[in-house]
Amino acid sequence: MIDITAEVQSLLPGGDGVVVCFTQHTTCGLTINENADPDVQSDMLGFLNRLIPQYEPNFRHFEHNSDAHIKSSLVGSSVTIPFEDGRLCLGRWQGIYLCEFDGPRERTVMVSTFPAAIS
Repeated sequence: MIDITAEVQSLLPGGDGVVVCFTQHTTCGLTINENADPDVQSDMLGFLNRLIPQYEPNFRHFEHNSDAHIKSSLVGSSVTIPFEDGRLCLGRWQGIYLCEFDGPRERTVMVSTFPAAIS
């Protein structure tokens, strides 16, 4: 799990709005989780690996990464976070993570910002 919070923060404009982070890859995911204790990341990846092992006898995909595709679908390919005054509105212990399930590989995360709606 790679903490990308600072990179996302650096792309925000001033003001208020919403940022959407999205990855076009099918074997990694994005999530928001605790960023204070690294054991949380290892616990999460460890549990997913026990839940969905790489070599499951019924997997048919020839690249032997069906587990990564399933993990990616469970975790998701995007996160949406509000921001105020150009700062992410994450909780005290939250960070944005790229979850690598089939790598390391070169990955791209698309980041789009949308200004707050005026009512």
